[in-house]
Amino acid sequence: MTHVGERVYRSGVSKERDDAADDPTETDEPSKPWRSEILMSDAIGRLIEFWGFKRNMGRIWTVLFLSDAPLTAKDLQERLQLSSGAVSMTLTELARWGVVKKVWVQGDRRDFFVAEGNFWKMISRVLAERERVEILEAIDAMEEALEYARAKIEIGDERERRRAQRQVERIEQLLELAKLGRRLLDALLQRARVDATPLLGVLLGSRE
Repeated sequence: MTHVGERVYRSGVSKERDDAADDPTETDEPSKPWRSEILMSDAIGRLIEFWGFKRNMGRIWTVLFLSDAPLTAKDLQERLQLSSGAVSMTLTELARWGVVKKVWVQGDRRDFFVAEGNFWKMISRVLAERERVEILEAIDAMEEALEYARAKIEIGDERERRRAQRQVERIEQLLELAKLGRRLLDALLQRARVDATPLLGVLLGSRE
C-alpha cells in the first residue's frame, strides 16, 4: 500500500545498469560507483561539512541525486562503503531536513530512497539560524562598544579622548563591514526563497 504524496516506481526502472569505475569505457558491477559519483559525493560532503552538517549527509544525498533510479539503503552502503547503521541514521536526518524521501518500487517490498532537488533548504536554514544570528550579535556588541567609546570622547581627559577617537574610527569601519555582511546574507536568503535555481544552479535547485 502506498501513502499519499509518495511516488511509486515500476520495478523495471531499478534494474541493474552497466556502471564504470575510473575508466568510463569499462563496464563494472552495478554496486560499484563511478569515479564521477565518488568525486561529486566527496566534494559535496566536504562542502556541507563546512556548514556544520555531517559529511556523510552530503555524500549520501549526492549519490541519490546523481542516480537515475531509486536506491535502497543497501545500495548506498555498498557504494559508499558505510555501515548499515551510518546509512540508516543519515537517511533519517536527510528525510527530517526534507531533502531525501522514501519511495516504493512496484513489485518490491524494500524501502527505496530518492533525493529531493532543493538541497538549498538545508544550507539556507543554517545561514538564517546560525550565521545571521552571529552577525546580529556582533553588530549589537559593536554598537555598544561604539557608544562607550563616544562617551569617553565627551567625558575623558585629553589622552582618553585621543584613544577613544581612534577606537570610534576603527569600530565604525568594522561595524559597516558587519552591516554589509548582514545585507548580503539577507539578500542571499531572500533571493533563495524566491528562486534558488539561478543562484545555485542545477545542483542545489530543481531537478525537474
